Amino acid sequence: MKDGHLNCIEPLESIETASRDELESLQLKRLKWSLNHAYQNVPHYRAKCEATGVHPDDLKTQTDLKLFPFTTKQDLREMYPFHSFAVPMEQVVRIHASSGTTGRPTVVGYTRQDIKTWATIMARSLRAAGLTRHDIAHVAYGYGLFTGGLGFHYGAEELGCSVIPMSGGQTEKQVQLIRDFNPHALMATPSYSLVIADEMERQGYDPKQSNLRLGLFGAEPWSNEMRVEIENRLGIDALDCYGLSEVMGPGVAMECLETKDGPTIWEDHFLPEILDKDENPMEDGAFGELCFTSLTKEALPIIRYRTRDLTRLLPGTARPHMRRMDKITGRSDDMLIIRGVNVFPSQIEEQILRDERLSPHYHLLVERIEHMDRLTVKTELRPDTYLDQRENIARSLQLHIKSYIGISAAIDVLDPGAIERSQGKAKRVTDLRPVDNSSRG
Repeated sequence: MKDGHLNCIEPLESIETASRDELESLQLKRLKWSLNHAYQNVPHYRAKCEATGVHPDDLKTQTDLKLFPFTTKQDLREMYPFHSFAVPMEQVVRIHASSGTTGRPTVVGYTRQDIKTWATIMARSLRAAGLTRHDIAHVAYGYGLFTGGLGFHYGAEELGCSVIPMSGGQTEKQVQLIRDFNPHALMATPSYSLVIADEMERQGYDPKQSNLRLGLFGAEPWSNEMRVEIENRLGIDALDCYGLSEVMGPGVAMECLETKDGPTIWEDHFLPEILDKDENPMEDGAFGELCFTSLTKEALPIIRYRTRDLTRLLPGTARPHMRRMDKITGRSDDMLIIRGVNVFPSQIEEQILRDERLSPHYHLLVERIEHMDRLTVKTELRPDTYLDQRENIARSLQLHIKSYIGISAAIDVLDPGAIERSQGKAKRVTDLRPVDNSSRG
């Protein structure tokens, strides 16, 4: 990868070098405050606690957190629009919201202090990814109600970077500005970074010749194979940034450049748990559903939020006393059950990217034909692949999916550029089956 500003490394915050005991002492103090804040000021959560028979005074140690009820996306929808806020509206200076494509959007609010906290956490994240105040940051995440664009923007400004607030879309103009403004870091969804690389090549410009040396990618699951593809295409270090609007936005966890071994969770602000299928906390190292409790949020304190993201907690490395997340393998609500087999889009992606003749763009179509589930994997050839290889490629991919995932799939290998490109989060699945509990996971 390209050389960085090795002589311009920004100093770490004191909490990044604290001991585990110091961190846990701070976590407990902040956890007690956050629980009390939610209990006293969010009637919906207080009612859940009363129904469970617990009170914030019952929290004596961190392990007592398991006594308290979860918060789910459905809870936030029931409190729509502003009943989840723990402060008066005159203290709320920013409102973000989810897209609401599957129902009411989930609404999140921020006080002035929340915005400062978020910017500080994002600046820490960008610094951990290798950015400095001498860098130019190209933000290709969407601005608006989505938290991505403004989250990265405020963090980059807090760090002292020069920020290009491009937002998503207008891919030709994205390439023009990357060529003309010479940014050092690209911030986008991983799928959109490849759309930008495609456009560079269409214009006859080698993506590796840009000034970019870093890519900070998140907002959708992406495999290690996708990381290799992005790094090879753009000639950069690609790092994983994790976050979600309900917990704060981007910056809940960030992969560190020196290790690139999974996002470090900023545990002084966000307390993680991993849950098994029965909603019980699991030991570090076990795979399950990720759950977060906010420790410092004022407008929207969130207790034991069920993210639906599937991963595991690992020991710290670059920040030894702060735990890491493994890569998100998928979401429990994205899991497809096809003829009794659990299938995640990221598993299909891994098999597609094993074949250098296929592009990283794909789409999964699930149908029910004569009472039988049918999975069709739509993928496309790279521009430099001979069309007469199509049948051989389809056979090979079909075999790998059957061998590694255990499901038979129809393979549709399309011409280069045939898969619709996303300008934000990629839509990977169209499930046309009648809705029932057995087919949607």
